[in-house]
Amino acid sequence: MQQGKNIFLIGFMGAGKSTIARELAQSHGMRLIEMDEQIEAQERMPIAKIFETHGEPYFRQLETALLERLRPEDNTVVSCGGGVPMRACNVEAMRKSGRIVYLSAQPETIYERVRHTHTRPLLEGNMNVAYIAALLEERLPKYKAAADLTVCTDGRSAGEICEEILAAGRL
Repeated sequence: MQQGKNIFLIGFMGAGKSTIARELAQSHGMRLIEMDEQIEAQERMPIAKIFETHGEPYFRQLETALLERLRPEDNTVVSCGGGVPMRACNVEAMRKSGRIVYLSAQPETIYERVRHTHTRPLLEGNMNVAYIAALLEERLPKYKAAADLTVCTDGRSAGEICEEILAAGRL
């Protein structure tokens, strides 16, 4: 991987974006940005409250604005929210400042990773494998189209996943 390039981790909720971002940042001296945490700090409320108070379109615009602010960054790993690649302008902004890595996981794996959380507004009231599979299927074409590299996270350690990302010569 070229020094200085940013890495944008995309994928469904629970695919491992935050875990892999932390591992890459710690092991390779990269700056870490968690998009959801940045937005929560900026808005002074949790994502669920932003959705409730202002709606999903407002939240999606906050994501786009944050990506635009990140353009001049260098040597940064960004853990993106699950819906970030759904907007073409977001994919374009990521491509202009780095490479996009899609972290994939099976619906069953995702369910096991997120089933005890209440911080994912799109899954509240829909915490089951069938709903996750349907939403993932809907998003999958956008994830794949945006990705410079796809890495499966099912049953793998963070170290193995990071090695694969960094070994990809085209990144």
